[in-house]
Amino acid sequence: MDYKDICKQVADLAIETGKYIRSEIAGFDSSKIETKGKNDFVSYVDKTTEKKLVEKLSQIVPEAGFIAEEGTRSDRGEVYNWIVDPLDGTTNFIHGLYPVCISIALQENGKTVVGVVYEIGLGECYTASLGDGACMNGKPIHVSERKTLKESLVGTGFPYSDYSKLDSFMKSMADLMQNTHGMRRIGSAATDLIYVACGRFDCFYEYGLSPWDVAAGAFIVEEAGGKVSDFSGGDNYIFGREMLAANAHVFSEFVNKVKSYME
Repeated sequence: MDYKDICKQVADLAIETGKYIRSEIAGFDSSKIETKGKNDFVSYVDKTTEKKLVEKLSQIVPEAGFIAEEGTRSDRGEVYNWIVDPLDGTTNFIHGLYPVCISIALQENGKTVVGVVYEIGLGECYTASLGDGACMNGKPIHVSERKTLKESLVGTGFPYSDYSKLDSFMKSMADLMQNTHGMRRIGSAATDLIYVACGRFDCFYEYGLSPWDVAAGAFIVEEAGGKVSDFSGGDNYIFGREMLAANAHVFSEFVNKVKSYME
């Protein structure tokens, strides 16, 4: 299977489908918001976007199954599976804010081989295929070269429904605020990860995540020379609902810091 060609097709699809999301954000009808859980929202835009993506992705790799946020397709494939978030940053979207992303990953036998994240606000399409490195709008990207946590900018996401680790999380933030260049919360985990991949952030961590939030972005970080793990430094970060990512220099220090609060 030609991962590089598939990646290009998926990137073209994400950019084209992103035009629909952009056209809806200015005049979005907030009365059509549905609630899946506490502070967990979905709109007709999420659902329509997912249907568009699923239809086209089914043509790119017909034998692949789907793990998709809105459940428009939920059949798992034996070998290949698409992991799809049609609109990462829904709360941003319904309030007329960017960033919002389309995030698409292809897995083969449980291993990610293609990742695409299209951030619609800036029109930046981040892509990676296995062994080919990572790009933004076709130009190679790499994680930052900062050597210590002290000089790093850290991205994070606030819990919106699972507050079981909130006290520990707040303590970790207090530490990082005082001992790094600062912290940022922009409301889209997929964007956080691509910002690590291109060096805007040096580190990122969050809990309460779903596979569609992180599968593509984590792969792009790895192909850009970074490292990802769960909070204990293990590899259960796509389905384990917790993730951290960093450049290779800072990674061990960052794992130890997060682990000391969140494990």
